[in-house]
Amino acid sequence: MAAKTGVRPSVRIVVAGDRGTGKSSLIAAAATESFPDNVPSVLPPTHLPADFYADGVPLTIIDSSSSMDNKSKLYEELKRADAVLLTYACDQPMTLNRLTSYWLNELRQLEVKAPVILVGCKLDLRDEHHPMSMEDIVAPIMKQFREIETCIECSAATLLQVPEVFYYAQRAVLHPTAPLFDLERQSLKPRCKNALRRVFTLCDRDMDGALSDEELNEFQVKCFNAPLQPAEIVGVKRIVQENLPSGVNDRGLTLPGFLFLHALFIEKGRLETTWAVLRKFGYDDDLNLSGDYLPVPSKQAPDQSMELSNEALDFLRGVFQLLDTDNDGALRPTELEELFSTAPESPWDEPPYKDSAERTALGNLTLNGFLSQWALMTILDPPRSLANLIYIGYGGDPAKALRVTRRRLVDRKKQKTERNVFQCFVFGPKKAGKSAILNTLIRRPYSKNYSSTTEDGYVMNMLERVQGGQKTLILREIPEDGVHKFLSNEECLAGCDVAVFVYDSSDEDSWNRSRELLVEVARKGEVSGFGVPCIVTAAKDDLDPSPLAVQDSVRVCQGLGIEAPIPVSSKSGDLSNIFNKILTAAEHPHANIPETERGRNRKRYYKLFNRSLIFVSVGAAVGVIGLAACRAYAARKNTSN
Repeated sequence: MAAKTGVRPSVRIVVAGDRGTGKSSLIAAAATESFPDNVPSVLPPTHLPADFYADGVPLTIIDSSSSMDNKSKLYEELKRADAVLLTYACDQPMTLNRLTSYWLNELRQLEVKAPVILVGCKLDLRDEHHPMSMEDIVAPIMKQFREIETCIECSAATLLQVPEVFYYAQRAVLHPTAPLFDLERQSLKPRCKNALRRVFTLCDRDMDGALSDEELNEFQVKCFNAPLQPAEIVGVKRIVQENLPSGVNDRGLTLPGFLFLHALFIEKGRLETTWAVLRKFGYDDDLNLSGDYLPVPSKQAPDQSMELSNEALDFLRGVFQLLDTDNDGALRPTELEELFSTAPESPWDEPPYKDSAERTALGNLTLNGFLSQWALMTILDPPRSLANLIYIGYGGDPAKALRVTRRRLVDRKKQKTERNVFQCFVFGPKKAGKSAILNTLIRRPYSKNYSSTTEDGYVMNMLERVQGGQKTLILREIPEDGVHKFLSNEECLAGCDVAVFVYDSSDEDSWNRSRELLVEVARKGEVSGFGVPCIVTAAKDDLDPSPLAVQDSVRVCQGLGIEAPIPVSSKSGDLSNIFNKILTAAEHPHANIPETERGRNRKRYYKLFNRSLIFVSVGAAVGVIGLAACRAYAARKNTSN
């Protein structure tokens, strides 16, 4: 028995097709439950009330004109549609051919994502001497166009299957097949399996790998507000066992059996049953947790960021230890795959997360790498981070899983920070050695092979502080070709704790370009109010240095009021403790912020301007007091006379 979804306030259905295929008559027959004698060529929007169908969701049906003059209006309506009905006339075979030669291709070109229902109208007029099998005709079309949900034939004249047409359209929207089931393979889709696996895991309270009769009953009551009778439970198990022996054991219904049942529901056309379960556990139409289940705290300013709470971090450490069955301090790819088997997909299979964390020589993810991945995802995409915490079994209060940090501007004024995760933006010209420094943070071996970076790259790791404890450092490489676009955003430096400028110490041109970038970023910080501590790094220290680059870099750093360049060599492994120096700069957000000549002049101007305001204010105050004194004296004099 399916529960009402309550997911949508209404469903909008657009009816399209060739002229004379019966679009308007179909709509009028559904609305009036009779065959109208005179139907306008195009009907105004038609509304079917919420109680028209059992799901309790009202329908708005949009008729359309086949005239070329109204094409733009039709396209606009199709893009707004929740479902599309494409009509053909059963007594005109050419209109059926037009669906594949024109209409379905047109929907694809418009990138209409709504489910499509093929509707054969005027069934009463089909030539009885030439019977046609709808399955034989439509099956090849549905195989070619997977967006087709179903096909139905009807007659407005006899009212045959007219209500069913719009019922199927509504059901395709409220209980769509596409996210759940692969019709070609006749199996549940991976995302659906993962969602149902999570549901099963949550219902398996004793974690014995099977749903007992008591757990099955609790599941039924939670999803459908009605318990299963003992005979019903026996019947369910019998059906599963007859078709899938591994689906039932002496403890109850296993995960394979649970998945089999839902595949069976879908094959039998009972999609509403599976959707009722999924929506009860928080899933939307794309099989992601809906926003109502993700209470992500909001940032009040761009220079705030998001971090995991201590409770969430403790949970993740526990999960890591649980999955690390061989106690080698690292997770194998198969163990990570199991971790995210209850999530829609692994969140770390694509950039910027892929290959961005510390791994062992065997390619396994260390604990520091694991926690760092979560830290990066929390900063870049807080809703996704919270959702994945919940997918993998976080049972704490979701509203307390993430915390918003204090503004960086406040940190600079207080000259200290409470952050646990720091973002460092890395700038520099091509071939300066930026990527080599990033690779060193995650202990990736030095490589002589050079490949130009075209997209922002991330690496992160946890570092031990001198004072004790750990902090997470995220390095974000900004490609040279992307700096102009990056700086065009007024808030580009708001999320930055430290900016590092890398240059090839053996190449004067490399330093000149790095200096330009340093000045550009410094000016951007001064103008936007998001100035950041800056560190200059002289890379490739194993090569003979350029004397001019060395002298000028020291002079420029002194002029800007920041520390002298730090020499490093990724090739020899001599990094001069660069990462701890970055961490120290981040923990002292008020220091090492460069000041350009333009910035100094602006600061002097504001000081003079504010001082002038003070003088004017004092002068005005003295004038007011003097005037008041004169008036008081005059008043006393008049009184004495």
